[in-house]
Order: sequence, then C-alpha cells, then structure tokens
Amino acid sequence: MFAVLAYGVFGSGFQGLERAAYDLGVRGHERQPSDRIAIVAIDDDSIAKLGRWPWPRVRQAELLDRINAGQPKLVVNTVLYLEPEQGAAGDVQGLADYLATSPLQGQIPAEIETFGIMLHDAAGHSPEIAQIAKAYQDSALTKTYVDAINELMARIKALGGGASPDATLGSSLAASHGVLPMLFHLGRPQGLPDKPLPDYVQREALTSIVDRVDARASGQLPVPTIAVVPPIATLAAAAAGLGHLNITVDEDGAVRRTPLVLQYYDSFFPSLSLRTASLALNLKPSDIEVRLGEGVQLGGLNLGTNPQLMLYSQFYADKDGAPAFRTDSAYDVYAGKIPADKYKDKIVLLGTTAAATGDSFATPVSPSTAPVTLLAHEISSILQQDYFTRPGWARIAEFLLFLSLAAYLALAVPRLSAGLAAGITIGLALALFATEYFLMTGPALWLKLTVPSLFVLTGYGFMLLKRFNLTEKLKFASETESAESNKMLGLAFQGQGQLDMAFDKFKRVKPVDDKLLDLIYNLALDFERKRQFNKAEAVYQYIAGNNKDFKDVQAKLNRAKKLSETIILGGAMGATTADGTMIMAGGGTEKPMLGRYQVEKELGKGAMGVVYLGKDPKIGRMVAIKTMALSQEFEADELDDVKARFFREAETAGRLSHPNIVSIFDAGEEHDLAYIAMEFVKGHDLTKHTKPNLLLPVPEVLRIMADAADALDYAHSNSVVHRDIKPANMMLLDGSQVIKLMDFGIARIADSSKTKTGMVLGTPSYMSPEQLAGKKVDGRSDIFSLGVTTYQLLTGSLPFLADSMATLMYKIANETHASPLVVRPDLPPEIVAVIDKALAKNFEQRYQRGSEFARELRELLRKLGS
Repeated sequence: MFAVLAYGVFGSGFQGLERAAYDLGVRGHERQPSDRIAIVAIDDDSIAKLGRWPWPRVRQAELLDRINAGQPKLVVNTVLYLEPEQGAAGDVQGLADYLATSPLQGQIPAEIETFGIMLHDAAGHSPEIAQIAKAYQDSALTKTYVDAINELMARIKALGGGASPDATLGSSLAASHGVLPMLFHLGRPQGLPDKPLPDYVQREALTSIVDRVDARASGQLPVPTIAVVPPIATLAAAAAGLGHLNITVDEDGAVRRTPLVLQYYDSFFPSLSLRTASLALNLKPSDIEVRLGEGVQLGGLNLGTNPQLMLYSQFYADKDGAPAFRTDSAYDVYAGKIPADKYKDKIVLLGTTAAATGDSFATPVSPSTAPVTLLAHEISSILQQDYFTRPGWARIAEFLLFLSLAAYLALAVPRLSAGLAAGITIGLALALFATEYFLMTGPALWLKLTVPSLFVLTGYGFMLLKRFNLTEKLKFASETESAESNKMLGLAFQGQGQLDMAFDKFKRVKPVDDKLLDLIYNLALDFERKRQFNKAEAVYQYIAGNNKDFKDVQAKLNRAKKLSETIILGGAMGATTADGTMIMAGGGTEKPMLGRYQVEKELGKGAMGVVYLGKDPKIGRMVAIKTMALSQEFEADELDDVKARFFREAETAGRLSHPNIVSIFDAGEEHDLAYIAMEFVKGHDLTKHTKPNLLLPVPEVLRIMADAADALDYAHSNSVVHRDIKPANMMLLDGSQVIKLMDFGIARIADSSKTKTGMVLGTPSYMSPEQLAGKKVDGRSDIFSLGVTTYQLLTGSLPFLADSMATLMYKIANETHASPLVVRPDLPPEIVAVIDKALAKNFEQRYQRGSEFARELRELLRKLGS
C-alpha cells in the first residue's frame, strides 16, 4: 500500500510542488546582487529608434566604443555571431558598378557636350538662340555636372574600400575586452570529432581536471556534447574569452540550474558566466579547476554543484519596481545620454530584451527573463557565492525520512486516537515544510521535504478513510442491505456500465415481480448491446425461471443461445474486451466460426478490432482474420457508407498479387462484425527494430526498404494507395527475412473522419504534409511515409518529434527534419540526399514512383558493398 502511495506522491506530477517550494525558498533567500554588473539592454525603445534588430555590425561596434569609453572591466555580449555580415560592402561596390555604367556618367555628359556644340553653331544665325546658348554655357549643367558625378564616384569607391563590418566590430570587441557566447549541440559522442576545434575555441578548454570521487567510473560527468558552434573567426579571435550559452530548463520550462561546464569528447569548456567570472578575477582557463562530481574551484571561490557540475544559482528579486541589476537602454548609451564613466571597472552585459528578439525564460523570481538578465544572475551568484547546494547525503536522508514516515503511518497511526494522530501528522507536515524553507533561506541547502510532507498527509488521509469511513460504511451496507437498496444499487451500477454487478444486486431483490423483471430485461438488452451474448443468455434464463411468459423472453433466450454459439465469444473464459470486439469461448466442444472460417486462436489486437488465426475447412488453408466492429466505431448515419467503402477497399486490395504484399483472400460480415481473411505469415513487424538498441544493420534496412518501395510501386500502378505506411504494417518473415506490407486500404475505411470513439485512423508521425492537411493523396504520400520509416529504422528516432499533436503536425508541414547523421553519425553520408528527397514537403519534389526510391536505395546498397 505504502509503495503505491509513495509512487503516486513521489511521481513526476507531484515534483512540480517540490519545484514550487524551491522557488519559494529562492525568493525568501534575499541577497543583494553584485554592484559590479551592469546591463545595456537592446530594448524595444532602442529598436524603435535605431532600426530593426539585428543592427549593422558597424553600429554595434559604435555602441561598444561608447561603452568602452568608460573603461569597463569586461563587456560580455550575449549576441550569437554565427555568420559574417552580408550585404554592406557588396552593396557599395554594386552601387559603384551601377553608376559607372549608367547614363549618369556616360550618355548624359556626352549629350550635354553635343547639345552645347549645337547651340554654339546656331547662335550666329539668331540673336535669340545666342542668348539661349549663353544661358546654357553659364548653367550648372555644363559647369558642375561632370565634376559632381566624378566626385560622387570617387567617394563611393572610397567608402567601399574601408574595413569590413566584421573587422570593425572585432576591433571594438578587442578594445573592450569583449567576451562572446558559443553554443554546443547536446548528445553522447559515438566516436571521434570530425575535425579539430579552431585554436580560438581550443584555447578556452579547461585543462585542470581533478577526479577525487571516482566520478568517471560512476558516470557523474558534465552534460556531454557532440558539436560546437562558435562565433565567426574574425570576432572569436578578437574576443578576450568564449563561453557556452546553453540554457538548461526543468520540466515546467523554468530555469533553476546553470551547467558551469560542458564536456566535448575528452575536453571540458566553461559556461559564459563562469568564463566571465574568471576574467573578472584575472584568471585564465588553466586557472579554473574542475572537480568532477563535486564542483569548480575558481581562484579562491569554491563553487559547489550537483554531480553534473550544474550550479543552483541565486535569483535576485526586483526592488520597488526597479530591476535587480542596473539596466540602461542601448539607445541612451549610443546617443550619449549615459555618462561613459558610469561603467568604469564594471562587468557590462550587452544583450536583447525586446519582444520577439529571442527566447525568454521563467525563473523563480520572474515569469519572463531575457538571457542577458539570466546571465547577470549567474555571474553574480558565482562572484558572491550566492548559490544553493544539495549535499551528497541529501538523497539518503530523504529516503530514510520516507521510511520513517511510512513506519509512522503503518505502526503508529492505527494505535493513536483520531485527534492525536491528526495533530501529530499535521505538525509533522508543517515541520518538514518549514525545515525545507529554513534550510534554503538560511544556509542555502536544498532538501526535498515538500513531497514527504504531502506523503504523510495523504497517507494519513488514506488511513483515516480506511479506518473510520470506508470500513464502517461497507460493514453497515452489508448488514442493513434491503430489497430497495439493492435495486437502487443495481440501477446505479447499470448506469455506470458495471452490468455484472448490477445483475448481482438485482438477483438479491425479493420478491420478484414484473417491475423487477422489467429492469432485468433492460439489463439483458444492455448485455446484447455490448455483444456479451452469453451473459445476456444467463439473464434471460433468470427471467424465464421466474416468469416464462414474460414479454418475448423465450425468443430472446433462443436468439442469445444461437449468438453465443456462433459469435466468437469471450477473450478469457467469458471476459470481453473494452470495445466489445469478440473474444474466444472456452470449454466448448466445437470451435467458433466466423463466416466459413473456423477460428483457432487470437493473434492480437489492432486499431479497430481483434486479429485471429483461422482455418478454411474446405481447403485446409490457414488464414489471418482481421475483424472490425464497424457498428460500434461509426455513427448510424455513416455506417452504410463505411461498410460499402470497406468492401470496395477490400476488393481493390484483394486484386494485388506481389511477393512483398500480404494477399487478401476474402471479406465478409456477420452479426455486424466485418472481417477480412488474408494470407497468414509467420514473422514480426518492424516496430521493435525502431528501438536504438535493436536496429537492423544498415544494408539490411536498405534492402528491406527497397523491396517495400517496389511493392508500393506495384500497388500504385494498380491505383491502390496504402495511406498508413509505418513499421507496424510491415511484416518481416521468419527465416527468409522477406518483407511484406499489410493493411492496404484499411486506412481509407474511415477516410479523413473520426470514428465514434474519437479514434483517428492513420498514424500522424508518418503522415505526409498533404495527408495531414486533408488533401487528396496519391502514391507520393506513401513515399513520404516510407521515408519516415526508413529514417526511423536507420536512426532509432522519428524525424519529427513534438510534445503535442498540434506541434507535431506543424513540424511535419513546415519544419525541416534533423539530418540522420546528427542522430546517428556513423551512417553513410549518401543516405542524407535519399531521405531528404523522400521527405520533401512538396510532393512534386519527392520520388514520383516507388521504383525510383527503390533504385536509389539499391544503388546506395551496392556502393556500401563495394
């Protein structure tokens, strides 16, 4: 009991309460932020006055120059400079080229000269023309135009010949002792790096690594990464230091921890906050001592972390509406409204806070915090050692506390009076919560005591219910049960769908009259609606035993007997499935029949029904029988159309005859239960081979997918589209390892509508963008689904992942899938182009036929074998 209770309380759902208590402790742990830190925010006002972000790097350099005029200790920039600035120098040169070839410098000066000669020649024949010629010669057109155009050309050329924007920014960065961020791609390396890191990144590696607690052997290492994305070389080389800006969020999306160190293969790199703090203390990367599994020694500062070297930072609350850290608008700094000496010897953090310029994160003190402000909290926490720690003995203490509380609930509470037990329990819960709060606000220790306090309260409530309510009420009900109470309980259970319990209560009612038999008759009808005909038979027998002439009970009894003998009944000795599909009857002398097929056993359950192993007694052929209770899955006004579509699709799919397609032999309907008899093959579907630890060899995947593409090509040439290609619909035969596609046409039965139970046929993770959009699809939609399956069989991961259906559908329709080489770097690089083409959003850009896809896969297979 206590194990179940503990699992429910200590599960991930209740951990949100622990995080809320942690946030409360952080807010109660009031500390003053470091006055060495100042923020220059690229806010909404700055963007409104200086233009949309990102600004030209020349302007960013000018901003750095304004800050540097005040002689700050460091300027830390949270902007990611991952690409060179494009367009500035090229635009100047383009303007010069245009001017050199335009009429402004060629045709127009020539025409000015020609027109002047013509006027001069005509001036001798007419005084009026002579006056015009003189005015023309004195005009700016003839005197200054050519010189002005040449001067403009010279200035444009001079402008284009200056330093590049990146070089200008690099100079300003070097002058301001700038620190820049870089990003790491998280993941566990499978081999060695593709290439050495640039010198300007490698110089930031932490070389003083100490392992005093055998952390490497126990796996208590920093978060592993597989790739580095540094700033461009021009800026990185000019920076005083680099640090990672990877942000770790908890399950609720809030930031509470900072990964001070990340591991890249055998190297370790600091966070931007740790690198900034080291520069502020005039320390080099080699001066930072990484103590694996313990923390980081930064000069005289000992930073206690969790085993993954994550620091539980202090977050400083705003005071009286003013931000915790002094913050100035970038525009005010740029415009000279802020005195430069304000930043003398300060650590100046420069970053965006304007809306729509980047992500913001929740923290214990704010629902929305910009990365630059988050960085300020982290740096201040390091420099002032304002952080929280979880002692190494915390987990053991929490576990022992749980055992003590469980012992209290099991041994002490039953022996105490209700009032005393309640007082002690509430006092324990309050004491645990107060202790957690005191430890956080005082010595800054975090012990998870909120959930234990909830555990003891919940456990006491459970014990109280069992002791004083549930047991007494059940005992009272059993002793004072009457005919009327049994009748009411029976109706209640019937209304809840618990028909067996309702029948049991009705049988206890005495005397039995026609009113009671009428209630029991309606109960039998409910059993029939659930296709539990053997139970309906038992109810009708009870009615007939009390009044054999009641209504049409004899006809109902005969019908129920017939149906219980011919319908495939009960999954396990009379039990039924939740959806009312058929289950096997036990103990009978004859095996049940479905149509002309003798049912041998259940093979499994599908999306709309059960699959059975059957036998055609006329020819002795074993078949697989897929059943679908269409009347239970679809509304009555849709049923006729769905049935017609079912048999039409079964007939179409039945015409397919291909070695890689499961053949369909027959289709029929019995007692509102539709079924398809198909080829019985021994093997397993490909679902298990989508697990990372059970992946098939790459050549085997390419061979199987090529055969599947050929099978689709054959089906498409016969105007049959599958619509639900996925690993679960691909059977790999035992022994021969031949692939066979299943369920052609099944996905079309419900078309694009939902079933009555709300089930959507088809699997969204494998659907093409046009299929998700509800558009008419053709064979190229199956090509997309086969591409998704190929990706998953090669990498062990789907190309599109999301937390919700809406996000998943958006990603499939709009976002590019991750390269399979990122998920599994040891794949042959040539596979990327093949998968990219199969997963093209526009079906016109995909493989147009399955044979094309198969040919590409076999060509790749041939290259791998050579």
